Amino acid sequence: APRNTLASTSGVVVAVHSEPPPPLPLQQRERAQPMSELPFDEEAKLVYGVILSLRNMIRKLSGRDEQFVNYRTSTYKLHLYETLSGYKFVMLSDHATDSLRFVLRQIYTGPFLEYVVRNPLAAMDSRERGIDNEYFRASTDRLVRGLSVFP
Repeated sequence: APRNTLASTSGVVVAVHSEPPPPLPLQQRERAQPMSELPFDEEAKLVYGVILSLRNMIRKLSGRDEQFVNYRTSTYKLHLYETLSGYKFVMLSDHATDSLRFVLRQIYTGPFLEYVVRNPLAAMDSRERGIDNEYFRASTDRLVRGLSVFP
């Protein structure tokens, strides 16, 4: 069976993937919304729920010193960087990509601190668009596009 892994700072928690669920009947498939058509705030809630659940599971299985940093499926890899002040930076990448935690830390120490935290006019919680700051978005885009893993 294919394996999905949850990487932590001191080890790896492995979950075995069971058989895929049976396909939905035609009526339900027509009503089901693809993930890409969800509004931003709904996608953010789903991602946050996954992160919170996995982080809590790892803490219960491994103890308080353990941190959730990424997980991998057969189609993507989710990377997480959490600051001491509680901000969570998440990035999805190809499933074969090495850890991008250092990139998330660079986003935090660079564009986020410069254009969001130090800017009293920056809207930090726009439910429709996330951090609604043009300079932050442009700087983050340049940083990510400059990575060797970005095609």
